[in-house]
Amino acid sequence: MVAKGTHSSSSIPRSIEVEYWVIDEQGYLTTPGGLVDCPGAEREFVKPLVEIKTTPCTSSAELRRTLLTRIQRVVERAHSEGKQLVPLSTPLHAEEIEDFDTERTEIQDVILGEDLEYVRHCAGTHIHIEQQPGNAVDQLNTLIALDPALALVNSSPYYKGEKVAPGARSALYRGLAYQTLPMQGQLWPYASKREEYAQRVQRCYEEFVTAALIHEIERERVESTFTPEGAVWTPVQFRHQFSTVEWRSLDTSLPSHILQLADDIVSIVDTAVSNGVRIEGTTGQVTDDAVILPQFETIEHYVDSAINEGLSQAVQSYLERMGFDISAYDPLTVKLAAEAPITPEKARTLRLEYAERLEADIEAERAIIAE
Repeated sequence: MVAKGTHSSSSIPRSIEVEYWVIDEQGYLTTPGGLVDCPGAEREFVKPLVEIKTTPCTSSAELRRTLLTRIQRVVERAHSEGKQLVPLSTPLHAEEIEDFDTERTEIQDVILGEDLEYVRHCAGTHIHIEQQPGNAVDQLNTLIALDPALALVNSSPYYKGEKVAPGARSALYRGLAYQTLPMQGQLWPYASKREEYAQRVQRCYEEFVTAALIHEIERERVESTFTPEGAVWTPVQFRHQFSTVEWRSLDTSLPSHILQLADDIVSIVDTAVSNGVRIEGTTGQVTDDAVILPQFETIEHYVDSAINEGLSQAVQSYLERMGFDISAYDPLTVKLAAEAPITPEKARTLRLEYAERLEADIEAERAIIAE
């Protein structure tokens, strides 16, 4: 297990992309403005989000310094503009959220229709781990098996003021946003080889293009806007552009929570690369000889529980067998679940409260680094 306060010794390059809601001094959602001028900061497809990316880092310490420094710079720029960042996976209560007018968004809006509204309310975290030659499929399958670990950082149970699930973002993204194209947003089964995964991507892309044609969007327009890889939103995927395996399941959360989970994930994937992977049975565990992954049907059960029940006893037991120290985590969604009902006014108050928690978390983590 990787205990709290320790770091993985793996040198596998890894990076993080994290999205935060931007609010004004009254807690209303607002646009990033000059925040995107900071290193690593970019706008997202909806106007009230800012994404902060790290460069690839070869150690936990480097990743920690890079992420905290970049978030701190965005926070400082936000203060100069009367803004703050909110580390919650949904804005708690918000009606229509406006997106930027881009070709990608316009095409998705036509294909998904009203279901795209669910995605507009989601802020997440992506962890990239560099593909290791000869071991990429094992890395992919290990991350698929670790997908229930999303419960460790669930950060909001609300959508438009209503309690949805401990992992509201995942419930919205996987269960509702891609109902018309279910292969797009669901967790895919294990892959036996790269070619099998590539075939899935191509099949998924063709379904996307076909859906566009049905809505009278020309194939040429879709193909000039989306690559096959760029039209896939499955939670675990190969990214040819970055030569990484990407885990996209996580809610946004406090930086310390994200970094702790990144440490644990990279450590387990490193063990899989070093010791090999076996897929068998329904238990799953990390041994001295191999990382044993349970059958995919078992993973589906744990993922469903992680989203809809949070850290249930079954999910906790599974994650402990896979090498996690559950006591190192404190998902924000647990406390927030007691806040109902969520009115627009309450949502603004909570956004301001959690923006302050984000800044306190950064200060605490930077103090640890300074020591």
